[in-house]
Amino acid sequence: MEPWTLLKQAGTPNFISDTDAARLSVAPMMDWTDRNCRVFHRMLSRRALLYTEMVTAQAVIHGDRARLLDYDAGDHPVALQLGGSDPAMLAEATRIAADWGYDEINLNVGCPSDRVQSGCFGAVLMTTPQLVADCVAAMMQASPVEVTVKCRIGVDDQIPQDVLPGFIALMRDTGIRRIAVHARKAWLQGLSPKENREIPPLDYPLVHQMKAQFADLHMSINGGIAAMDQVRGHLGVMDGVMVGRAAYHQPWDILGAADTLWDQTPRFACPVEAAMAMRPVIAAHLDGGGRLHQFSRHMLGLFHGRPGARGWRRLLSEGASRATDRASALAVYDAALAEVTQAAALTA
Repeated sequence: MEPWTLLKQAGTPNFISDTDAARLSVAPMMDWTDRNCRVFHRMLSRRALLYTEMVTAQAVIHGDRARLLDYDAGDHPVALQLGGSDPAMLAEATRIAADWGYDEINLNVGCPSDRVQSGCFGAVLMTTPQLVADCVAAMMQASPVEVTVKCRIGVDDQIPQDVLPGFIALMRDTGIRRIAVHARKAWLQGLSPKENREIPPLDYPLVHQMKAQFADLHMSINGGIAAMDQVRGHLGVMDGVMVGRAAYHQPWDILGAADTLWDQTPRFACPVEAAMAMRPVIAAHLDGGGRLHQFSRHMLGLFHGRPGARGWRRLLSEGASRATDRASALAVYDAALAEVTQAAALTA
């Protein structure tokens, strides 16, 4: 049985509106939010909007499209994030991606990594807003689904209070109706991508101000949001909240409670139930020739801060990559699950 069939049985809706889903979204994260990660995240939340890793327009056009674009049917609502700076190439990649069935196509105007800069896309595009406008206009003309933008508040020596309002206004004039803003500047020289996620100070008030100034736009805030209390606080001002590292490293704390934002009862009462529900999904993956670590690496933080979390992480980290067949892989998973169930019983 395919993983998405199991998700359907668990009650995942076929489709909800992107705007509704964007109330809470999981940020696109390179090397993290791959296909298997999204299956796990969808198991935890029926409603949150899930993003792919960034894929370059050139790769979509010339690369292995099945490897780059395939996703599980249960992922919906799911958005593809594209990277690029050539309007024609982005239009072609958008046309291809829309045919693949994505619910949204997002343009990356926020990633500060060196390899992204060398391709003249990502956060460096904040310095050429008219080029961004040309890109999104071409994408919108090619796309039957919504095109959105994810950006920073500025880069390098730009003064965010000066440049961000003009950037957002230009996006709105181009036709963009939904935008996510990472509430930090990006320093294109001198800071690593990791440092760019931590060192530049957060400016939530500026992003809140942008929502007040551009009330007609659907705006999400991103950056440093690590708890559901923070999510709810921002939703008092913003239309949506995009969570990155916390959703990945503490998935139960964020996504386990996510559906309450839509006044729905969460699917699972505790992370042990979620881990048990993932077992047949993983078994189906193994039956198809997959490896345990392709799922388990995304699940290490499921029991963050809970009894047995260390044993869960240790057993999966040490055993998943060595498990060479279905039986040994499931034995590793079951042993890790026993760590948390036994620990929970001792503390009950």
